[in-house]
Amino acid sequence: MSHVIVIGGGPAGLMAAEVLANAGVTVDLYDAMPSVGRKFLLAGIGGMNLTHAEAPAAFQARYAERADTLRPMLQAFDATALRSWCDGLGVSTFVGSSGRVFPVDMKAAPLLRAWLHRLRASGVRFHMRHAWRGWTDDGALRIDHPGGQLTVRADAVVLALGGASWARLGSNGAWVPWLRERAIDVAELLPANCGFDTSWSPFFQQKFAGQPLKSVAIRWTDLDGVAQYRVGECMMTANGIEGSLVYAISATLREQIRAHGAVTVLLDLAPGKDAARVLAEVAHPRGARSLSSHLQSRVGIAGVKMGLLRELLSKEAINQPASLAAAIKALPLTLTATRPIDEAISSAGGVRFGSLDANLMARAETGLFCAGEMLDWEAPTGGYLLTACFATARHAAQGVLQYLANRAGS
Repeated sequence: MSHVIVIGGGPAGLMAAEVLANAGVTVDLYDAMPSVGRKFLLAGIGGMNLTHAEAPAAFQARYAERADTLRPMLQAFDATALRSWCDGLGVSTFVGSSGRVFPVDMKAAPLLRAWLHRLRASGVRFHMRHAWRGWTDDGALRIDHPGGQLTVRADAVVLALGGASWARLGSNGAWVPWLRERAIDVAELLPANCGFDTSWSPFFQQKFAGQPLKSVAIRWTDLDGVAQYRVGECMMTANGIEGSLVYAISATLREQIRAHGAVTVLLDLAPGKDAARVLAEVAHPRGARSLSSHLQSRVGIAGVKMGLLRELLSKEAINQPASLAAAIKALPLTLTATRPIDEAISSAGGVRFGSLDANLMARAETGLFCAGEMLDWEAPTGGYLLTACFATARHAAQGVLQYLANRAGS
């Protein structure tokens, strides 16, 4: 019977182990943490977003320049297949109003418990607190564990080590130099779905950090020079801005900062009103009312939105109806850096697909397969990250099975 080692106990590692064990392969799974699925459980705290129910073409487009590479994997294990897989674990799902797919109970833990029970029943052997540390000189895997160090070998190895966000949960990117030493090309790991820094005044930090900015839109220019506009909500932080609206465009903002040192976006604080109406409302006589009261009653500007106007506009501009109205529709905000990668929801970069064959096996290391977030792709939140982790893991595991069959037949 063939023997395969899986390194990494996140969703990708578990899915690879499942495919292999179901095919009759002996599977040993090693993970550095005390238990598996720790980031998976953290992601489920606010509601376990498993996938997204939008049309396949739109779904696949979320992976931007990696869409063509990932398409066959996503087609083989799409949102419908993922929901059926959940049903097989006794976990029913539903489609929310946004198109996002959740377990009915909105929790990750019951799904993970059922999954682990099934994996153990299929023969997968789990080795926790066993941290992979690269290779020995003769090509064995080096594993650190509480009792010391051991070396292990197998017929094939699947690496599913995650990226470099949330290091305390096990994804720390320590594997990058070990793969590069084996001539496997790895793109720099960068923050994705992340917040950004700007320079707030101490007053703004103290008064508005942690407050949501709702019913707002961002205008920006993408990497191709095309103007874009997106409505949503975000959050003020002590250092800058984060949240779903920002995460959705974090890749283009990050790359522009890397190229130019900073990027300026335009905040539309009244996305439901056109510029002419905003000007008319701002210019309406306010009598004895304060400017804040006037803007709140006429344009709906209050709280953090008013704070942003006072923070980013000069006194002269804020007291001129034309410049104030223009700023309400297009308030410039300069972002100077991404937040550290360890704070990011996910990471970009990783093992380049060009260094892998069509089955996700390393061209420079026969029998070594890679899957999940450690591959060089990124996607927005909304279920896309988890779906691609599952899909690439299934693809890599099927590649292992093909590799083993070819070895047996040669």
